[in-house]
Amino acid sequence: MRQAVEAQVLNPHYELGEHGLRQILSDVIEEVRQSVGQDIDGAEILHSLLNSSWLQSLLKVHECLQRYLRDSPAPTLTYTSGLSLQLLADIRSLPGCSEEAKELYRLLRQPHLQALLSAHDTVAQKDYEPVLPPMPDDLPDDEEATRIVCLVKNKQPLGATIKRNEITGEIFIARVIHGGLADRSGLLHAGDRIMEVNGFPVNGLEPEQVIQVVQTRSQGTIMFKVVPITERAVHNQTMLYVRSMADYSPQQDPAIPCADAGMSFRKGDILEIVDQTDALWWQAKKLPSDTSCAGLIPSTNLLRRKQREFWWSQPYQQHGCIQTLSTVEEEEDLMAIDEKCVEADEEAFESEEFREEEVDFSGNTEGIYLAGFRRSIRLCRRRSHSTTQPSCHTRCPSSCYNALNSPYEEVVRYQRHPQDTHRLIALLGPSGVGVNELRRRLIEMNPNLFQGAVPHTTRARRGYEESGREYLFTSREVFDNMVYNNRFVEYGEYKGNLYGTSIESVKEVLNSGKMCVIDIEPKAMQAVRTHELRAYIIYVKPPPLKRLRETRQDSYITTNYYVNRPFKDEDFQEIEDAARKMESHHSQFFDHVMVNEELQDSCDQLLTVVRKAQDEPQWVPASWIRPTTES
Repeated sequence: MRQAVEAQVLNPHYELGEHGLRQILSDVIEEVRQSVGQDIDGAEILHSLLNSSWLQSLLKVHECLQRYLRDSPAPTLTYTSGLSLQLLADIRSLPGCSEEAKELYRLLRQPHLQALLSAHDTVAQKDYEPVLPPMPDDLPDDEEATRIVCLVKNKQPLGATIKRNEITGEIFIARVIHGGLADRSGLLHAGDRIMEVNGFPVNGLEPEQVIQVVQTRSQGTIMFKVVPITERAVHNQTMLYVRSMADYSPQQDPAIPCADAGMSFRKGDILEIVDQTDALWWQAKKLPSDTSCAGLIPSTNLLRRKQREFWWSQPYQQHGCIQTLSTVEEEEDLMAIDEKCVEADEEAFESEEFREEEVDFSGNTEGIYLAGFRRSIRLCRRRSHSTTQPSCHTRCPSSCYNALNSPYEEVVRYQRHPQDTHRLIALLGPSGVGVNELRRRLIEMNPNLFQGAVPHTTRARRGYEESGREYLFTSREVFDNMVYNNRFVEYGEYKGNLYGTSIESVKEVLNSGKMCVIDIEPKAMQAVRTHELRAYIIYVKPPPLKRLRETRQDSYITTNYYVNRPFKDEDFQEIEDAARKMESHHSQFFDHVMVNEELQDSCDQLLTVVRKAQDEPQWVPASWIRPTTES
């Protein structure tokens, strides 16, 4: 055994026979076993090591590799595809072919068999590299280093845009779209100069002509000859998620460098910003995303720097209730590779003038906004549509205005910890849709879990009332002081008396371990969307007008004068108009939308939604998790 080991060490090519190292290992194990019986130190450890299953498996792999090196398979023929073509020609030349010959002829002509034979020849000849032309002998010393990039197209877009230097006529890669074919290949980068496309020189061509070359000279494969950019900037991308505060359509934005590469989105959509390399145009994907390719959207920096004009269509027209966020600039001639789009020169982009217009994302909803469910407060809300408007105020810190005036709100994924207080449940909907009834029934389902916030009032206490039960009765001076210190979610005045729901009343319910459920008006949403209350806003919308009439035909509505009367046609139309207006202006802040068609079904649905709001991950403003100091 020792002789075999010594021979293997002195001569690595020493033939060990069929069993090779395994036989040596067996002999070693036997000697170690005998040493164990003689109480030799370390023998037991060595014995267990050499007898381990992983070492045995490793030796088997070694032997297999050694056998492969000794007896590597060799192809019988290296030109089978050529032989098959010769055989086809011979069969075709036969004067009277038998049925067997005809069948063989059909089989050999099958494209799958031809492809298999071609692959066999490639492997047999070990011809895996593309055949490149030889390097010329008279190559100039100042010749630029070039790169040949070959991309195989599929159904997905190429994901690259080009632009032309108007002075030199050179064509450059302007942008590589995140997740596209060019980006995934890692071979094309912004700034690379394109010299040829599939062997056709493109220097001096118009971008439209380059696109035509790509389309006409590409048969599933595009080969670029490029001069790579010498210094490529390194960008440390930060994961960023935002909620859109407006609608955006790239097709209606003449300033976008490439409309076909743009991504449209609606208010409330969650966007994943995947590339912020360009300070003016970000690359983003909508969540949940069913595509790997990103799209262009205007950056916050772009919109803030130029105070771009936003086009808002009329929200009350039947086919025009979409608000569109659009940057305005002189229209450029744009095309892109594979998508008919070419980037505009950034120098020209920077020199353009922009029209400016102030925009209020909160819309123009009128009315008085009070909180709670008391009859006087609800009547106060309904009377807000009369000619005499009472005073109305809502608590809204500076961070709220930032959310209203920015096209994006940064969000994070939030999972409430079981030991944390519950999120505030805020119901919202047009008057008459049944918001208060849903809130009341939810509390009645489980009063040990759900509770409303007790509102404050300056009204005198009546005999049957108890402070802290129906209302928290206070003086006008104390109430005004609370208003001055922003301690109300919302408040207002009715018949000379002040009413309001304080933040402390809401927090008192939450701190008790219960879920606080309130109904609010639109202008109070910003006051409850704070890191203190973390409101989950549920918008209750009416069913279609026909169904609304059917479900409310036996119901009563409370008028401005405490009169309960049956619903009229104008009431239904008013509910529908108010719902459309409310959804048009504020849908970006809705965490959930539900239709109140059948009251009992809606109660069951509401109960499910409320539980999900507390137990499942939600997208919430990043300021809730990373509160900023208000100035």
